[in-house]
Amino acid sequence: MIELGKYNTLRADRNTEPGVYLEDELGEAVLLPHKYVPLTLRLGDMVKVFIYADNENRLIATTLTPSMCLHEFGLLKVNSITNYGAFAEWGVAKDLLIPLKEQAKKLQEGQTTIGYLFIDEVTGRLTASTKLSRYMSTEKPDLRVGDEVDIMVADGTDLGVQVIVNNAHWGMIYDDDIIEPLLRGSRHKAYVRKVRTDNKLDIALEKDGYQKVEPNAQRILDTLKANNGVLNLSDKSDPEDIRDQVLMSKKTFKKAIGMLYREKRITIEGDCIKLVD
Repeated sequence: MIELGKYNTLRADRNTEPGVYLEDELGEAVLLPHKYVPLTLRLGDMVKVFIYADNENRLIATTLTPSMCLHEFGLLKVNSITNYGAFAEWGVAKDLLIPLKEQAKKLQEGQTTIGYLFIDEVTGRLTASTKLSRYMSTEKPDLRVGDEVDIMVADGTDLGVQVIVNNAHWGMIYDDDIIEPLLRGSRHKAYVRKVRTDNKLDIALEKDGYQKVEPNAQRILDTLKANNGVLNLSDKSDPEDIRDQVLMSKKTFKKAIGMLYREKRITIEGDCIKLVD
């Protein structure tokens, strides 16, 4: 069965004027318009395509990459506003409707936002919602401290950056732990720092413990060598200065220079560190 809103792997069955018809194992067919047909595709080949619906609610296949699949969160850019709601770009040819009742806040043309993709029970059409908490899991995350997770950046807060963890849970990366630009909708590997009593997660971009100290210590050594053995940073430096110069959190920086100092590979002199000859 061809599934709407998901990737399907289908067989190229026949060429027609509008495009190539693809079939599943049950013989159900869907059109892949010529503009999306890979140059190397031959009849009988299997091809991975995303399935959406056109304005007449007919299934269409595409090799374009959507920002999200069914029951996932992804980045949307609002292209137009109508009486029905907002229509947003999401990586395929047909804009996605975010109905007024599914908007957490009234959307504006040109705005980017995070949405959740579902099938409207009344119309049977792919639809998006920005009322994200409605679609988050209420179960306790089956995760432990140190586990690697997939995150998507949602929005900035007074504390840091709110992220969606494993497409299911809210998480927070606090300002002191941000070591690289985190753009709304960007996806990253990260680590669980704490599972909170409200079932939300504290997240870090770096793995805690010794495993992360050695490579970061080497980064500091490399930076020192590139700067004539002197780096105008110390354990009292501003976290943003540390991120800008060595791309790590202040916590990780302090652990790394502590290790280098104990190994007598650097000296700490006031507001700078120096490479030991």
